[in-house]
Amino acid sequence: MTLAEMKEFAGFEAATQRYIRRALDIGLDRDDAMLRWSRDLVEAASIRAHARIYESLPDVRLLIPEASGLNAVEPFLAPLVTIAAFDLGQGRLTSFSSFRFLYERLVGAEVRPWLPSAFCAAAALPHLHPELRRKLLQSISEAAATASGWSSRQPSFFPYWVEKVDSAAPMAH
Repeated sequence: MTLAEMKEFAGFEAATQRYIRRALDIGLDRDDAMLRWSRDLVEAASIRAHARIYESLPDVRLLIPEASGLNAVEPFLAPLVTIAAFDLGQGRLTSFSSFRFLYERLVGAEVRPWLPSAFCAAAALPHLHPELRRKLLQSISEAAATASGWSSRQPSFFPYWVEKVDSAAPMAH
């Protein structure tokens, strides 16, 4: 399964891959995201905003409803949709599959049943350009939107920053 996850990630555009790695660094508190990802003042401000939005992720992880009882939906889904709206608004997650890939890792496998509704709610919000809303909403398949069950297997591949290797440099033996 790890190989399938790696293959899925490799199929995303380079900007999507970069955004997912950056979001995982911020959301999982893996590395100093500012040091690693900030190339200018605009990107530094974006990373700070990203970190502020992701501050509610620990609560979201704790609030995942065990059943589909409607009384547990609002305290969980409202912050999840807000976080998702931020991520989709950045324009780097351009499909449900890239969104699902990121959120399975940010929140955990238990969030899978809730991802279609969070994605559709966030993708339909008016802060997104109509063309982006159309593209996002068309990217979710009928199978994903109407699944009757979801795997509880946790993701095993968490992409990290990889330093570029200078191919012209002599190899050490």
